[in-house]
Amino acid sequence: MFEPSDEIYQASLALHELNHGKLEIRSKVPLNSKADLSRAYTPGVAQVCKEIARDKNLVYKYTLKANTIAIVTDGSAVLGLGNIGGYAAIPVMEGKAILFKEFAGIDAFPICFETYETNFTDQVKNIAPVFGGINLEDIAAPKCFEVEDALQDIGIPVMHDDQHGTAVVVLAALINACKVTEKKFEDLNIVICGAGAAGFAITRLLKCIGYDPNVCTMVRELVVCDTKGIIHRGREGLYNNKYKFIIGEETNRASRSGSLADAMEGADVFIGVSAPNVLTEEMVKTMNKDPIVFAMANPVPEIWPESAKHAGAAVVGTGRSDFPNQINNVLAFPGIFRGALDAYAMKISDEMKIAAAHAIASYLPKPHRERIMPNILDKEVTKSVAKAVKDAAIRCGCSRQP
Repeated sequence: MFEPSDEIYQASLALHELNHGKLEIRSKVPLNSKADLSRAYTPGVAQVCKEIARDKNLVYKYTLKANTIAIVTDGSAVLGLGNIGGYAAIPVMEGKAILFKEFAGIDAFPICFETYETNFTDQVKNIAPVFGGINLEDIAAPKCFEVEDALQDIGIPVMHDDQHGTAVVVLAALINACKVTEKKFEDLNIVICGAGAAGFAITRLLKCIGYDPNVCTMVRELVVCDTKGIIHRGREGLYNNKYKFIIGEETNRASRSGSLADAMEGADVFIGVSAPNVLTEEMVKTMNKDPIVFAMANPVPEIWPESAKHAGAAVVGTGRSDFPNQINNVLAFPGIFRGALDAYAMKISDEMKIAAAHAIASYLPKPHRERIMPNILDKEVTKSVAKAVKDAAIRCGCSRQP
């Protein structure tokens, strides 16, 4: 229940050194003869180029685009390491790429930018032709919001996984936690600790901010806390941050102020995407009966599971694999992109994200206190999510045929 041991870190260094990373490219076709070369490269490939020049949608038929995504980062918010830059981000992006391949059969490749201060969005747009989708990764807030918004019209799905992948798995976990505790989703009073990329996206989804109310169910109330305490309309300096201003306008209708401890009084749910050990047993004891606690800071959660349970929590989830109820976006992003690629989607819509959450939740027909989420290593989850996302893409008009 503590930070990973030095043994794990040394073993990881050895693994990466031995293999020079975790990712490689292999040919799908033979190159054993001149005939092979003529078909795969010149002169035969010229005809393929002509066909695509005539109709660029044929790129999905004739090239890797149909099953390839870019994992794009500027290295500004890598894991818990902060702004470490594009070079140091490569191992994480390689790891993400092999997760895409292992769980969803998607070819993914790291695109790590080092000069992230200038023209980042334009640079990403200019690499779009070869990819069927773009997964934005480990980009600091508020820049991550701006970049994702600016890339929604480029004709392929673009999603910042730290935002929406996390929001999707939180929604799925909350749906099943409500089944276990017999709480009504729409009656929940929720506290979110953390107003960065993940916190903002979770807030938007649970309060249906910007979502079609016909596809999104809103919780009763939501209060968001950052390092300065409760975010509310009248808080000094709120106008300097567009995204915290949105939170202040759309949540906390009673304009409560104060600390995290003040916010926790009378809450049904705590969702932590913040920092280690910020939630105490005393705070949990002030929550409503059978509270739900998702302490997702990694590797050290906002409160240790045994402490949360000792204080009365009915359901506890973390981001860690060594405790029950791991809430991890690995359950979401492979299936979301698999479904988007299968639908030849032009974007990842709200309907597709919500469909993914319900697919994850419904994968467990009988959730219980120690298991509200599927096993993240169960690849059948990805298939269920992919089908739900593809169907949603077709229903909402986000699908196209090549």
